Amino acid sequence: MLLSMTGYGRATNNWEDKTIQVEVRSLNSKYTDLRLRCSQNLREKEAQLRKMVTDFAHRGKLEMSIDITSHLGDDQFGLNIPLFKKYFSALRELSTEFDYEDKTLMSAILRLPNVAASSDGEMSKEEWKAITDTISAALEKFQAFRQQEGAATANDLTERINTISSLLEQVSPHEQDRVEAIRDRLYRSLDDKMGKDRIDESRYEQEVLFYLEKMDINEEKMRLAQHCEYFLEVLNNKTQAKGRKLSFISQEIGREINTLGAKAYSSNIQRLVVGMKDELEKIKEQTANIV
Repeated sequence: MLLSMTGYGRATNNWEDKTIQVEVRSLNSKYTDLRLRCSQNLREKEAQLRKMVTDFAHRGKLEMSIDITSHLGDDQFGLNIPLFKKYFSALRELSTEFDYEDKTLMSAILRLPNVAASSDGEMSKEEWKAITDTISAALEKFQAFRQQEGAATANDLTERINTISSLLEQVSPHEQDRVEAIRDRLYRSLDDKMGKDRIDESRYEQEVLFYLEKMDINEEKMRLAQHCEYFLEVLNNKTQAKGRKLSFISQEIGREINTLGAKAYSSNIQRLVVGMKDELEKIKEQTANIV
């Protein structure tokens, strides 16, 4: 199972005279970062709320909002009148100074911190349970969204790794051609400089062996095949948080592909390497959005 770092979940619950609405969303990030928006009377529970979300989400740039509204109206809420007057006076003075008329000033002040708050400062265990149940429901929907996105990503990654493996298999038929090409090139070079009669066959073979050792790509091919196999193994295991590991494996795949290209000495192999690099770049983009 693969989880995308991009996700969204929303849940609504009615408890007594109140409606509780929770929204959870996330974007990709190297680290876990949660932005929490909730009413003032939930601030004492902030540590528990943060742990509840981060333990569930594992990784990503997270945002959770908890909105609690009363069906009974404003009589269930208290108004900090001195603070309201202070805000109103300062903002009214600025409006007059800049000759700006704002008809939404009252509602804007009510949304400022500590101006309007629940008159019931003590939260009951029943209300807290209703809130956590709503959060759990939102997180389940959030998780389902990430699983759906992750399944599509897993299919794409599997296809791209298989493409790299297929391109790797196409390298072998071109290996003998490049060996013959380097033999011919060295012989022509010696012939041009020394003439056929003066070519030392023993020295010529030594030079050929020297270049063949430099051109040998068997280890790179073997390691690249192993990395691709390991990538698919990690991709299909049951661990949820695997984004970092897949990213590390893709880096190792990139190293072997680069070395393969540097030692290719063949335009045909170079074309295959370019195809591998193209697939790998798309893999890296995808792994950056995996939990």
